[in-house]
Amino acid sequence: MDTQHTFVMVKPDGVKRGLVAEVIGRFERKGLTLERMRMLIIDEDLAGRHYAEHTAKPFFGELVSFITSGPVVAMEWSGPEAVSIARTLMGTTNPAEAPPGTIRGDFGTIITENIVHGSDSPASAEREIQLFFS
Repeated sequence: MDTQHTFVMVKPDGVKRGLVAEVIGRFERKGLTLERMRMLIIDEDLAGRHYAEHTAKPFFGELVSFITSGPVVAMEWSGPEAVSIARTLMGTTNPAEAPPGTIRGDFGTIITENIVHGSDSPASAEREIQLFFS
């Protein structure tokens, strides 16, 4: 099976709550490989490029404000079906609907602060990996 790459980010709430090692551990135990990782504070320019598809939406300002509010941990993971495996490990976007056993189901409380971000497709993964690691 072909190796796929995906982008995962522990958001400011996850970093602040000390959940970085928990998130990494879940991906490692699932069998994915951590290729690259960096901690950074996202500036408004990078936030705008990262959330470009949401620019016209009413919640865009809130997204940018939150993602730039503290450090994040950006990671590139690889493995067979890495994108879909990462999405399953994270759980649905709304933590109230995410099943127990998923990162958002176990640790998230509100939709705007849901611990992690992950690419939703191989194309998004490629774009986001370029944004954060080029």
